Amino acid sequence: MYVARTIVESERFLAPARKAHKETGLVPTMGALHNGHMSLVDCCRGENEITVASIFVNPTQFNDPADLEKYPRNPERDLEILSSAGCDMAFIPGMRSVYPAPDNRTFDFGKLGRIMEGKYRPGHFNGVAQVVSRLFSIIRPQRAYFGMKDLQQLAVVRRMTSMLNLPVEIRACDTVREGNGLAMSSRNELLTPAQRENAGLIYKTLVDASNKSGMEPGELKRWVTRRINSNPFLEVEYFEIVNESDLQPVEKRGDAEGRLVGCIAVRAGSVRLIDNVFFPNFEPL
Repeated sequence: MYVARTIVESERFLAPARKAHKETGLVPTMGALHNGHMSLVDCCRGENEITVASIFVNPTQFNDPADLEKYPRNPERDLEILSSAGCDMAFIPGMRSVYPAPDNRTFDFGKLGRIMEGKYRPGHFNGVAQVVSRLFSIIRPQRAYFGMKDLQQLAVVRRMTSMLNLPVEIRACDTVREGNGLAMSSRNELLTPAQRENAGLIYKTLVDASNKSGMEPGELKRWVTRRINSNPFLEVEYFEIVNESDLQPVEKRGDAEGRLVGCIAVRAGSVRLIDNVFFPNFEPL
């Protein structure tokens, strides 16, 4: 596996591939890799001739400096994992490569950027759009791969790609889970053993909620919040039932447009966990 730490080094590897018309896929990450990331690499390898994974902890998407400081980092281990997964190139840029000058661009995602993660992490999605668009301009992939766990981020990246008219296909890959159902995340490394065990209640509750098709969405939101908050290790930050099409919250059955998704953010101590589950059994009126 080729390791590039600068744009010049990345070009040294990618230019011949572009000249040979080989299609390139990109898996953007912030490191602390786990099996969820590896599933993205596997999807990428299956659809492209060149697979690139980037590792960059992007400061512009952290609205809490303490969260940025404690974000887990293990680049040596990450490189071993990527190499064993068959990745062709790891791109590990420094700040000057990604942001040679301050990025003052502002992206307006409308209602999509003001709900859920956008509401509780102001500025987060603007930072995501900044770094992803920069990575796209550096790597110039035909496809890029993102996990369904970050459903709203996926929608934001698609919107940004459309807004900037970028020739990149955004591919979504299924959420990968731990044995107790907890969605895999780099932040899981920060959980205590007890927190990690109890955090399995998040997914279990979402699945149970998806089967309660007789309840109104507003009533179901209260049920989910009460159940998770009854666990002393967990506290719900938000739970929304949203339309799949635009991720806008739904309070009544009559407002449903096609499939619904339950999206949640839960705090386990100082660690923030997000997840989502589609509600296939929910029947709109």
